[in-house]
Amino acid sequence: MSALVYCPFPDAETAQRIGGQLLDEGLIACINIGSSITSLFAWDGERGSAEEIPALLKTDAALLEQAIARLETLHPYDSPAILGWPCQAGAATRGWLGELATGGRNAGK
Repeated sequence: MSALVYCPFPDAETAQRIGGQLLDEGLIACINIGSSITSLFAWDGERGSAEEIPALLKTDAALLEQAIARLETLHPYDSPAILGWPCQAGAATRGWLGELATGGRNAGK
């Protein structure tokens, strides 16, 4: 089964750097880095806002927990918002992402 991870970053450079590291480590097969979004949030009893860069990371469900744990370690926020879930994918995508878990020919690309 395939999996997705959503995570906002403080800027595109950070998303690219961390995404590249996760790719190199074979924990994800792809990171889609979006354009700037405005986040409104409640934190430590106060309301805040920030400009952030959203990212969607694609992996195999067998690597989901490991990818989330590593992303949490690498992320610059003290308490990053990281959401991951298994999901259905088309046959080609399932095969591509499944190669990560087995160390196949496209793993880490």
